[in-house]
Amino acid sequence: MKTRIVIIIILLLILGVLLTRNDERITDTLLNVINPIKQKYKALTQEIEDKGHSYLFQKESIEKLSKENRILRKRLLEQTHYIRQVKDIYSVLPRLSKMPVENVSLTNTISYVKLNSFSQIILTKPKGVKEKHLYGLIQNSVAAGIATVHNNQLYGYLTSDKKCRFAVFIGKGRAPGIALGLSKNIMIVKFIPKWHKIKKGDKVVTSGLDNIFFADIPVGVVTKVDIQSAYKVAYIKTYADIFHPKVFFLVNNASATLTEGFDANTTNIPICRPVPVAPTVDANLSIETNTTVEQNITDSSISSIPTRIDQTQAETVEPDLPVEHTVEPKPKPHKKKRRPKRPVSQPLDLF
Repeated sequence: MKTRIVIIIILLLILGVLLTRNDERITDTLLNVINPIKQKYKALTQEIEDKGHSYLFQKESIEKLSKENRILRKRLLEQTHYIRQVKDIYSVLPRLSKMPVENVSLTNTISYVKLNSFSQIILTKPKGVKEKHLYGLIQNSVAAGIATVHNNQLYGYLTSDKKCRFAVFIGKGRAPGIALGLSKNIMIVKFIPKWHKIKKGDKVVTSGLDNIFFADIPVGVVTKVDIQSAYKVAYIKTYADIFHPKVFFLVNNASATLTEGFDANTTNIPICRPVPVAPTVDANLSIETNTTVEQNITDSSISSIPTRIDQTQAETVEPDLPVEHTVEPKPKPHKKKRRPKRPVSQPLDLF
């Protein structure tokens, strides 16, 4: 019995020494072993908690779900109307690429990277994430940090960490800058041009220009503005709750995919042309000539029918093609040269 206790103590001492050496290979190996156990334990506890809530708090959960259902129905109607409008756009501009569905993934927090640091976390890795790529983390519709894959683990750096950085816009004038994590609930925005007027209380949102976040996601509020060398610097108070990092939305692709690869010069939009007026046919023509003329008229009228008919076709009037009337300059009349008048010879009066 004593030998077993001694062996366990020795193993714990060896493990403690290895962990304090900060060797990346050892820590990565331990994380690869411990993280799957943590995930299974967390899933089991979450399932037990959900079942407990479903049995003990049925009335509250039913009221809450019914309220959420009404809100979601309202949003569904709005989205249905929006989808119909987008379909009309695709029918007019078929070269627009479709919006991918797998733009956002759900990820859960497994644990903190270090016990004494609340700014770095380890997340569950969704399918399709790649190494050497930055992903945006959204918590309750606000920007919460960035994530990247390292040694087959998805690490998250919250807005309080120095490794967290992304592009933002500040205020109504949308002054550009780069937000960097500074400390608890505080970020610093650098490289703001001096000519932009920013003040305390301006709202900060993501710009989407760095392909990490979508555009116009709230980040925080400006609390202080300074000037450093050739740029302005703003300190902001962030909206994200870094002390309760439970569930995040992972932005897989933040690029504007609706118009990706779209070339307006190659888009063929059908143009409605006016139907040509049928020429007058002389009654003295033969039957064969009449049939050929009628056939030409029908062919020309059928070819001029537009391939697209809008819902407002009855009210739309297609303008006639402009015809340039060239006015030929009138020739200037040649002025006749007047001959000089001969002097009239007067008779000589001799008397």
